[in-house]
Amino acid sequence: MNIVSLARFQFAMTTVFHFFFVPFSIGTVFVVAIMESMYVHTGNPNYKKMAKFWGNVFLLSFAVGVVTGIIQEFQFGMNWSDYSRFMGDIFGAPLAFEALLSFFIESTFIGLWAFTWNRVGKGLHLFFIWMVVFGTMTSALWILTANSFMQHPVGYAIRHGRAEMADFGALLRNPQLWYEYGHVIVGALLTGATIITGLAAFQLLKKRSLSDVNKDIYHKTMRLGMSLMLIFSLGEIAVGDAQMQYTLHDQPMKFAATEAVYKTTGERAPWTVVAIANPKTHEVKGIDIPDMLSILSYHKTTGSVKGMEEVNAELEKKYGTHIAGHKMNYYVPVNTLFWTFRVMCGFAALLFLVSLIGLIMTRNGKETLYKHRWMLWVMGILTFSPFLANTSGWLITELGRAPWTVYGLFTIQQSVSPNVSVASLLTSNIIYFCLFTILAIILIGMIVRVLRKDPDQMTDDVATDPFAKGAF
Repeated sequence: MNIVSLARFQFAMTTVFHFFFVPFSIGTVFVVAIMESMYVHTGNPNYKKMAKFWGNVFLLSFAVGVVTGIIQEFQFGMNWSDYSRFMGDIFGAPLAFEALLSFFIESTFIGLWAFTWNRVGKGLHLFFIWMVVFGTMTSALWILTANSFMQHPVGYAIRHGRAEMADFGALLRNPQLWYEYGHVIVGALLTGATIITGLAAFQLLKKRSLSDVNKDIYHKTMRLGMSLMLIFSLGEIAVGDAQMQYTLHDQPMKFAATEAVYKTTGERAPWTVVAIANPKTHEVKGIDIPDMLSILSYHKTTGSVKGMEEVNAELEKKYGTHIAGHKMNYYVPVNTLFWTFRVMCGFAALLFLVSLIGLIMTRNGKETLYKHRWMLWVMGILTFSPFLANTSGWLITELGRAPWTVYGLFTIQQSVSPNVSVASLLTSNIIYFCLFTILAIILIGMIVRVLRKDPDQMTDDVATDPFAKGAF
């Protein structure tokens, strides 16, 4: 164990745990907004009950997401202070917009939405929830503006050993931002649709005696959820394909690692379906499909893919073999990127297939779900799949940038705080791990308590605050 590896582990732990809740919140509030829009449009009270019931799940995910986000921000001062000094001028502006604008919008309109049922007009109340959606999506925009600079620096000048902002507009025009933002937002919407569909499936599985109203609500929830899953899984495949084509040229080492390509291919590049790579010998053992990598990369049967060996030689020539006294290794963890890429893509394809089958099976009414309980089990188990897919995506994004924190400008070795110790990092890692475990247990327990009730019990006199005693 050393300081760099412990600091990286801590940041990875806090980031992954926080990112469990970011797409969870963005996606679920969007689905809830759709439900309330259907209530306002149709006047059907069941849609109102759906919105209030699943809105409680969103409120819980948002609350925990805020806590984990604050913990994540501690990292910049604790373990990565040299990175903060280098990047502070760039990072500060988008983070300020996120906190002062987007989070203000989110927190204000969440409160207005949660506590004004039947106290304001339906149209105004609907406006509240869509403003929450707007706040969550712009919050993601500002965070990804900062992250996109780390992937593809633009609009800066190096002065006194620091990156200083020269053009804020360039940050917003960064092509990396819009590929990344589209991928994250569509993934978040897919996450929300999948979670709500899966939780509705669990409700139908565990509750054998349900009123006709609750059956109708859970059926509507699943039909809506699967419709959104179908749309957003297709969208995720499309935006993911566009981002990888951009990555092929912008970060060729990352792209080559996701396909385990060490040696530059010929014009007709084969695609390795499954493989194990040896980082020491650069040997790859796997199953290939001829020409398929060219098709996936260029949408045609010809097109060479640059291998990691060639990319590494180019990076050594451009940046040198040593930076700030540290010997550089430009190779990235190939097996991790290769398999996480397949996990991410595999779940997107699986969710598309399952949602399509589910919509076909349930087109004749809600009783179909009881005749095919295996489908409920499939949907219930898939509740957890977005967390695996989203985590895989972020591992690809961040590990594929190694050895840089800011691509081409600042390395991981240069970024670590100079005064931290192994003992302090071990202690804080243990504390954070215990804290995250406790938060996860509390969240799961509170969601379970919310789900013990049914949407039909969400009458106008029931508290909508999930932390209030009356909510349970």
